[in-house]
Amino acid sequence: MAKIFKERMTTEIEGEFVVFLIGMRVNNWWKIHKWLPVFKAMPRMLEELSADPNSGLMGFRLLNPFTVVQYWRSLEHLMAYSRQKDRAHMPAWRAFNQAIGSDDSDVGIWHETYRIQPGNYEVIYRNMPALGLGEAFGLVPISKKRESAHARLNHKKKSAEVGMA
Repeated sequence: MAKIFKERMTTEIEGEFVVFLIGMRVNNWWKIHKWLPVFKAMPRMLEELSADPNSGLMGFRLLNPFTVVQYWRSLEHLMAYSRQKDRAHMPAWRAFNQAIGSDDSDVGIWHETYRIQPGNYEVIYRNMPALGLGEAFGLVPISKKRESAHARLNHKKKSAEVGMA
């Protein structure tokens, strides 16, 4: 069982990071030969990325069997992985495009990419295990100076501004 943090916790992430949502939709369930390879590709990619500490994948969570939220160290890490011919993504992407073509709507895929700048996120956990950003980047206790969400956001913005000066 995951450790429950009773105290108020937050996360402090240095620099920019990326939140990547990706999923699939089965439009014709009876065409299992079309959607099953797509469904099986994601676990292989997540396993490959998790085994490589230099991949840039900081963590992930399955929201349901067809949707994954991923946390990346940077957009450069995410883009580099997507283009590597010797990794699981490129062959899976090619196979999907070959199987589906431009006229087939049996299975769909989607993704959303969010670049998060310093000071543009805020998290709090209490009586919770580390989830989401806290699981991906680690938790720290909330200090007196950052009791409120407003204070935590302002602290991170000030830190980013000082680093930019």
